[in-house]
Amino acid sequence: MEGYQRPCDEVGFNADEAHNIVKECVDGVLGGNDYNENDINQWTASIVEQSITHLVKLGKAYKYIVTCAVVQRSPYGFHTASSCFWDTTSDGTCTIRWENRTMNCIVNVFAVAIVL
Repeated sequence: MEGYQRPCDEVGFNADEAHNIVKECVDGVLGGNDYNENDINQWTASIVEQSITHLVKLGKAYKYIVTCAVVQRSPYGFHTASSCFWDTTSDGTCTIRWENRTMNCIVNVFAVAIVL
């Protein structure tokens, strides 16, 4: 049926919902820890894997791409940028910034709608 959407299908990406999900994942992995170079690979892998798992559990028709960077806090700052060419009515992105006294973390979520 043309134009029919299942009741659970939402038009557009809910960035606030994704932000909250990913922030909880970051808090769970990094919260209470100090920067340790030896733990970075495990921390970043856990953050992206947990984030993807929780986003997929929402049951929405999206392909997700999640990136994570954790750096030691320094007086030089930390800058990042991204750009997307897509359908802004259905696809979306959000950036989660997290920090404590020893490290900064940036997680980007990209959601690309699956068109059936």
